[in-house]
Amino acid sequence: MRSAALIAGAAATALVAAGAITYAVAEDGGSSTNSPTPTADSADAGFARDMAVHHQQAVEMSYIVRDRTKNVEVRRLAYDIAQTQANQRGMLLGWLDLWNLPKVSADPPMTWMGMGDMASGKDGALMPGMATNTELKKLNTLSGKPAEVFFLQLMTDHHKGGIHMAEGCVEKCRVGVEKRLAQGMVDAQQSEIQLMADMLKERGAKARS
Repeated sequence: MRSAALIAGAAATALVAAGAITYAVAEDGGSSTNSPTPTADSADAGFARDMAVHHQQAVEMSYIVRDRTKNVEVRRLAYDIAQTQANQRGMLLGWLDLWNLPKVSADPPMTWMGMGDMASGKDGALMPGMATNTELKKLNTLSGKPAEVFFLQLMTDHHKGGIHMAEGCVEKCRVGVEKRLAQGMVDAQQSEIQLMADMLKERGAKARS
C-alpha cells in the first residue's frame, strides 16, 4: 500500500509540474529568452512532434507488459514509465497547440536533428530505439519472466533512442522550459536504464546492445 501511495503522489506531483511548465510557456510566448514563437521546422517543434510519437510507444509497451506479468517490480516500473511519458507527451502536444503548429510533418522524423534519413520506418520503427511491429506482437504473446525480459530489453533500447533525441533538444531547442524538460528526460531515462540492467541481471539476461 505504501508503494502505491508513493506512486500516486509522484504522479500527482508530475501533473502539477506539467501545468506549471505549460503555463510558463504560455506566459513567455514560447521562450524564456523572449525569442519568437517556434516555427514548424524548428528544433523545438520537431522534438515535440517526434518525442510525442516516441513516448506513445513506450506507454503502449508498458501497458502490454503490465497485463503479461504479475511481478510487482516490473509492473511498478511499467506504471511509472506509462504515467511519466503519457504526461510528458501531453505537455509536448500542448506546446504545439500553444504555438499554433501542426502535430504532424511531411518531413521524416529526426529531420530537426539533421538525421532525417537515419530511421527507415521499416516495420513501424519510425525512430532510433523504437520497437518494430513484429517485436510488439511478440511481446503480446509472452507472459511471466520471458515477457519481463523482453520488455526490459525493448525499453532499454527505447530509452537509449529517447536520450539521443532529448540530448539533441538540449543542444538545439530554444525554448527554455522545453530544454529543461529534455534534460530531465535524459537524467531520468539514464537512471532507468541502470535499473533495468540490474533487473535483467536478476533474471539471467542483459540488454541487447
